[in-house]
Amino acid sequence: MTGYLLRRAAGALAVLLVLSVVVYATFYIAPGDPARLACGPRCNPEQIAQVRAQLSLGDPVYVQYWHFLQGIVAGHDYSTGTALLHCDAPCFGLSYQNNQQVTDMLIERLPATASLAVGAMAVSLLLGTVTGLLSALRRGGVTERVLTWLTLAGTATPVFISGLALLMLFCAYLAWLPFPSYVPLTEDPEQWAWNLLLPWAALGLLESAKYARLTRSSLLETLAEDHIRTFRAYGVAERKLVTRHALRGAVAPVISLSAADFGSMFGGAVLTEMMFGLPGIGALLVHATVTLDLPVVVAVVMVTGTAVVLANIVADVLYAAADRRVALR
Repeated sequence: MTGYLLRRAAGALAVLLVLSVVVYATFYIAPGDPARLACGPRCNPEQIAQVRAQLSLGDPVYVQYWHFLQGIVAGHDYSTGTALLHCDAPCFGLSYQNNQQVTDMLIERLPATASLAVGAMAVSLLLGTVTGLLSALRRGGVTERVLTWLTLAGTATPVFISGLALLMLFCAYLAWLPFPSYVPLTEDPEQWAWNLLLPWAALGLLESAKYARLTRSSLLETLAEDHIRTFRAYGVAERKLVTRHALRGAVAPVISLSAADFGSMFGGAVLTEMMFGLPGIGALLVHATVTLDLPVVVAVVMVTGTAVVLANIVADVLYAAADRRVALR
């Protein structure tokens, strides 16, 4: 298992390095003036020249990329013309339009996005696996048809429709929940959870549909394998057969899919954050894209890609725990 973990860690570092190259080439080497984009449309030529010097855009491309990578790994120093400003690692530069370090902006926004992603993933996995398990065990019956219909309805319903329906039902009509207003976990855990229930449900319901379908198909495929039929022939109880043997093999594809989904939620749950007023990095990315705040866009892309890579590492470890043959390959 140790060798497997080391191989996965080395592969993750290689992927992150390639990601940094692609991101830098896309945003800083592609046609256009990165200094003008980073500074914003209201900058005068003197300010653009200062930004160009701070970004080292006059150096060779490999030197520019080295400064970019060095800032992420070890931090970077920026000259404001009158003083020297230090940016701690991971440093993604300055948001010249907000006059603020991008890392500080991300740290301020990450708790809301992480809270949304973790809660929504828990809801989607719980509902999806339970629904898929019931559909597989009750195949051919009324229960399976009802759950299949609900699964298809969940897949076809956009998050802004389900979110609006939840807001109208639980906040406006029944008045069971307050209209969501993000409260940090460190300030009041109870209010943090109450205010995130609807965002979790809106995003989790949408994602749970595919987990239900995947769990159902994987479990049915596992139940049809030879070793399961052998256990059944030896008189192993059906409940024990499913929980101890079939379900363990069927959950592996769900783990792989959940890793990609969890990472993408960090930058992809834009509609959910905008609808419920959550101050996350998804909303930050939308604002930065509209205002052409290049350093912020680069930072969000890098953070989202890193989250996907780390989530896949965790998924690989869980996959290896569920199927020990994986770690031996």
